Amino acid sequence: MASHDDEAVVRLEDVTKSFAGNSVLRGVSFTLTSGEVHVLAGENGAGKSTLIKVLTGIHAPDGGRVLVDGEPVTFAGPGDARRRGLTVIHQELSLVPELTVAENIVLGREPRRRGGRLDRRRSRERAVAALARVGAALDPDTRVADLNTGQQQLVEIARALADHPRVLVLDEPTAALSDEEARALLAIVAELRDAGLALLYISHRMAEIAQIADRVTVLRDGRVADTMTRAKSTEDRIVTSMVGRPVANLYQHGDREPSSQVRLRVERIRSRTVRECTLEVRAGEVVGLAGIVGAGRSELCRLIAGFDRADGGVVTVDGRPVDNGRPASAAAAGIVMLPESRKTQGLFPAMSVADNVCTGTGLGRRRLGRTSAGARRSAARRYADRMRIKSAGLDQRVAELSGGNQQKVLLARCLARRPAVLILDEPTRGVDIGAKADIYALVNEVAARGVAVLLISSELPEVLGLADRVLVMSGRSIVAELSGAALTEEEVIRYATGAGAPAELTQR
Repeated sequence: MASHDDEAVVRLEDVTKSFAGNSVLRGVSFTLTSGEVHVLAGENGAGKSTLIKVLTGIHAPDGGRVLVDGEPVTFAGPGDARRRGLTVIHQELSLVPELTVAENIVLGREPRRRGGRLDRRRSRERAVAALARVGAALDPDTRVADLNTGQQQLVEIARALADHPRVLVLDEPTAALSDEEARALLAIVAELRDAGLALLYISHRMAEIAQIADRVTVLRDGRVADTMTRAKSTEDRIVTSMVGRPVANLYQHGDREPSSQVRLRVERIRSRTVRECTLEVRAGEVVGLAGIVGAGRSELCRLIAGFDRADGGVVTVDGRPVDNGRPASAAAAGIVMLPESRKTQGLFPAMSVADNVCTGTGLGRRRLGRTSAGARRSAARRYADRMRIKSAGLDQRVAELSGGNQQKVLLARCLARRPAVLILDEPTRGVDIGAKADIYALVNEVAARGVAVLLISSELPEVLGLADRVLVMSGRSIVAELSGAALTEEEVIRYATGAGAPAELTQR
């Protein structure tokens, strides 16, 4: 492998960046070398996103230098950085759903005929070549809206490679992918490294880091906390560098002991997207919902929470029926759901942290419903502190927070609503190990207080580590209940993939 200092394609030297007086990058030095995968790790809010934006011309640094091939550069914008060979694939995909695969790949650099007309034949040829580079057997004429998430991610990478970059930045590329799709993407990353690209890879998944990283740099509070080679990187070293403290026993159940009282009972609920399902969760119990993508986990929980209308079935909380066709009725019964997508289903990005925490809770309101910004800040503070939300203040817009801190804002709102039943749909997707530790502690804390918790997660160690029981879904129905000695990854996978017989519903 090339010498990192002498043959770096890109180097950052003592880069600083602040926003509204808040220092985000504090003297960061960093290199990217051809033919290596350099993983950037750190807690949400550590400065990773800002570093990426400085590197790719979205932000100009306040101080320090960016060098390309040893020469100082000042990017006029992301287009300028792209022309110099630096391309980024952000966590939130930027494809246009109504356009075809080919149209998305050439978008912004369309080949033209004389007179300025689009050359569709050359556009298609470019798309085919770009797709072939990532091994994607996709029809270039397919609308992006008709592709699944993994296929869209491949189109995004193919689009980036169409610019023939020397440096490719991938920001949490597997966050929304299934395990199979993630493995395929990591194989592509390895091929691109072997082809000589310099890759900056941002991930919170320790198994991914161990598999793909040639070097790991950890940011903490805007500074480089550690840089290590593959041979010297261990999970303990990375985690300790990220959070500034050892994080052990992530999944400890604490002293909680589920009661015999059934808090949530769901009987024969069904809809167009969910086959008939029956389940119950006791007070103080955490029940996991496991299954592969498309198994119907989120759809089932949305029926329970009243977000979607059921075609039949009964939901009760503490023995009292809930009108599960109305979110207001479910909320009044104490059913609170953290949705899968914080961007589209939960947050109000233009509103402040305090306003987001208080929305729908009655917090910060006085007699006759009067409220003020100060009252909302005061009411939200203890929930924000409990979730350790990193922000410039409770008046900061949520859109300006990192993804992990946005997730914590939603969780703070869930706490503020004082749930009897808490449904968590992918609560740790895209968050760092420190934030995960905080969220796991929250799950144990609310369960210890008698809340019934229903947990969806695509990370099997998370489900197995937190849950007292696991319900496995396959084909949009519950096919197995696992607990005790049967609560293993092998058993979950066996039923989730259809290898176990649905008739054997209870495995204890």
